[in-house]
Amino acid sequence: MAPTPDFAHLVPDVMLDAVESVLGMRMSGLATPLPSYINRVYEVQTMGGERLIAKFYRPDRWSREAIEEEHAFTLDCVVDEIPVIAPMRLPSGETLHEADGIYFALFEKRLGRQFEIHSRPDWLRVGNLLGRLHVVGSRKEAVHRTNIHPEESTADSINYLLDHELVAPSHRAQFEDLADTILDESAELFDEDDFIRIHGDCHGGNILTRPGEGLCLIDFDDMMMGPAVHDLWLLLPGPVQECRFQVDLLIRGYEQFREFDDTSLRLVEPLRAMRMIYYLAWCGHQVEDYKFRHDHPQWGSDAFWQRENADLDTQLQAIRTSLGHAGSSPRHYDAADTPELPEAPI
Repeated sequence: MAPTPDFAHLVPDVMLDAVESVLGMRMSGLATPLPSYINRVYEVQTMGGERLIAKFYRPDRWSREAIEEEHAFTLDCVVDEIPVIAPMRLPSGETLHEADGIYFALFEKRLGRQFEIHSRPDWLRVGNLLGRLHVVGSRKEAVHRTNIHPEESTADSINYLLDHELVAPSHRAQFEDLADTILDESAELFDEDDFIRIHGDCHGGNILTRPGEGLCLIDFDDMMMGPAVHDLWLLLPGPVQECRFQVDLLIRGYEQFREFDDTSLRLVEPLRAMRMIYYLAWCGHQVEDYKFRHDHPQWGSDAFWQRENADLDTQLQAIRTSLGHAGSSPRHYDAADTPELPEAPI
């Protein structure tokens, strides 16, 4: 059996040779690594001076088909003039390439800075952007991507942690009980008929503002099938019941392009718990990585799992509390306090 490819041999010369091979042109010696823990990302330069971004996907994380579905989503967005950074389609028609068993893609380099959401127009603009994104996302399915349903993705994360004995033995029973309870109380809230292609990791760091061009969504690496609300809640500064103003404006901007199901707000706290469990499993996949162990020396200890179980218990209570408020309307505009705002350009 052939060994699993890894990044150990992906030195600059190997990376540049792979880029030259698919571009059919010589590159300069520029090979600047960019911050990315999961993948390997480099800024490179053609001999003509054009700067490009080369992204090498971590082996065994996504299949070819799954990466191609990520690319297809961003290319669909480009067709609808939604500001995203899509992979370059080379003359061969391909966006995904392979070098020694490692998949990679090339992107145009674009400058921008993180968009900070402060004002009413800011929240409307982001709502506009996500509404447009989800119009495109609703047109097709992504059968090879993560399906963010508790009984699928979260169950897989829990099983990984338990099967690989990553939970400290003294805290395993409590973790298993908490995780199973979260699954049981969350699963019935999700309806896969409402799932669409979504960004999947839509926090503030993945929305850029570009001079003269407006907002731009980046990093579709965690693109998945799931409820639309998952792309909204990560932007909120707290629980839904404490962020009514921001929620109202996000939905108001969103519904300029696509109807939003208010009842899906009851999924926010379950989704937060699911993300907590997913992150634990994600870390579990990295435990043998030297850099991870160096940066997180306490991960997996008794004290670590005691804290994690306490956090999961707190989050379980937050789920129950939020469902107690689920019947109340999330919208409560006051004409005196919230004057009519113009549509904000994206």
